[in-house]
Amino acid sequence: MSEIRILLLRRCAIAVQTVRFLLVLFCAALVGCSSAAEERGAANIRAVNHTKGAINWMKVNGYGVDGGGGRTCCIGLPLRWRPGLVAEIEWEVDPNRFADIKRVPPNKGYGFDKEAWAAHAAKFKRFKRVVPIPEWPDKGSCEFNVHFLTCNRVRVETACLTIHHPDYPVKDGYSLEGPNICPK
Repeated sequence: MSEIRILLLRRCAIAVQTVRFLLVLFCAALVGCSSAAEERGAANIRAVNHTKGAINWMKVNGYGVDGGGGRTCCIGLPLRWRPGLVAEIEWEVDPNRFADIKRVPPNKGYGFDKEAWAAHAAKFKRFKRVVPIPEWPDKGSCEFNVHFLTCNRVRVETACLTIHHPDYPVKDGYSLEGPNICPK
């Protein structure tokens, strides 16, 4: 009878090891599913300035983009929107873009006088904000528009409409006068 008991114990041990192995394999498969790279696509990035200052440059999630308008390729986005998507926007503003900056005399070269430019550039201001990325249609994002608003606010839109379309979500005009005192 002890030989039968030993044989049964061995079979139980093998069964327990098999169940443990299958459980580990199942957990590994679940982890693989949850960490699989989501499908991504790309969207053009556009800076839309609604302020009187000049946007010298901007970064979207650390990626440098021209702040002067137009479109720049590209930002990677998931093919499907999900709650919690955010973008980190960093930018530099020239608050006096029409300043009369002393130039180098024509016989000494071209461009701005170094000291005059340094004094002007010292007034540049930098900002950084983390903003939510709004939901886009299931067909995918069309463009990634970064709107620079008064009081150093920024808003991101992914609408598949042109910025001049009457149904486009941002209704603010261009070159808005900022309030005398911005809310904190």
